Amino acid sequence: MDIRRQSVVRYITPLREGGSLPALVEADDGFDYVLKFRGAGHGKKALIAEFIGGEVARRLGFKVPELVFLDVDARFGITEPDEEIQDLLRASHGLNIGMHFLSGALTLDPYINPVDALTASRIVWLDAFLTNVDRTAMNTNMLLWHGNEVWLIDHGASLYFHHSWRNADTAPLDRFSFIKRHALLHKASRLEEVDCDFKCRITNGDFMEITDAIPTEWLEWEDEGITAEEIRAVYLRYLCQRLENSNIFVNEAINVRRESLI
Repeated sequence: MDIRRQSVVRYITPLREGGSLPALVEADDGFDYVLKFRGAGHGKKALIAEFIGGEVARRLGFKVPELVFLDVDARFGITEPDEEIQDLLRASHGLNIGMHFLSGALTLDPYINPVDALTASRIVWLDAFLTNVDRTAMNTNMLLWHGNEVWLIDHGASLYFHHSWRNADTAPLDRFSFIKRHALLHKASRLEEVDCDFKCRITNGDFMEITDAIPTEWLEWEDEGITAEEIRAVYLRYLCQRLENSNIFVNEAINVRRESLI
């Protein structure tokens, strides 16, 4: 995988609507990015989830802003007057992740903006696969850009099994009951069709390429007592087994949707 790596040269503004306090920054390639900080609440694990989630979505044909590895220098942001942001910047020196800023994009409202059943089913499948709890009516993390193009952003809340790590062996079989909160579940009437399509569209080889591209420094977790490569192998095994057992989360979504429509 060819993931670009750039250096942040200018801190533009914090984006306070995000729980992890991301920021709009400029990199040395002249482009603006939404930067996710390794020093934020869930640390490097949120960056891993952002990377895996975004790249899995891209392999499945979704429109996702380009993900770029962004270096934050120790001198970066020293003029920032907000003490909370200063602390965040000091904790985030090194390699972080950013997504290309979609200037002029609008937040998608699932009850106002039209989303067809196939598109809704594809997005619900993706989020059930990734166990993404952060695509709700209150916070859709979907944007409309260039007219009616639907773009997916912010997958940092995915793969929540890795925050406890104790259930890594059984996590791929999670039915994902949180799907009941999904912003598009009420429109997702073609989940079985999408399941067949996606299981042919993405492979274990894709998952290997994605997990191999996770920066090793993001996988160095002193509190877990296992090596970076062992952690990388867990992510790969999780993704492969989750796809193999997709009927578990697909059936959950179908059943929850059916019950909500009764």
